[in-house]
Amino acid sequence: MMKWLQSRIRSFGYAFEGILSLFKSEPNAKIHLGAAILVVLLGIYFKVNSYEWCILILCISMVFSAEMINTSIESLCDFYSTEKNQQIKKVKDIAAGAVFITALSAVVAGLIIFWPYIRHYML
Repeated sequence: MMKWLQSRIRSFGYAFEGILSLFKSEPNAKIHLGAAILVVLLGIYFKVNSYEWCILILCISMVFSAEMINTSIESLCDFYSTEKNQQIKKVKDIAAGAVFITALSAVVAGLIIFWPYIRHYML
């Protein structure tokens, strides 16, 4: 039982190392982090309801997850070959597109959630 617990604790450590590695090496992850902080601050300021918090948290986690998967794919492709390769380019472009779609969807969800608060505040 103790070995199993130590193994689980170690696996959490590896996950946190991966998260830190993402923020150290990927400029876009830092942009996403800034946007996430802004969204959380806006949510606190406007006192969004629990359903809206759930949507915001899901959007934030989806964007970070997509960025992490994209970074993993790009790293693996670069490890495989640093030469120009159309198939690798296609794989990297599709992974980057997935991050873009996820981030764009999060922006739309954020606008849908925050617009009524902003509009009410402005009037």
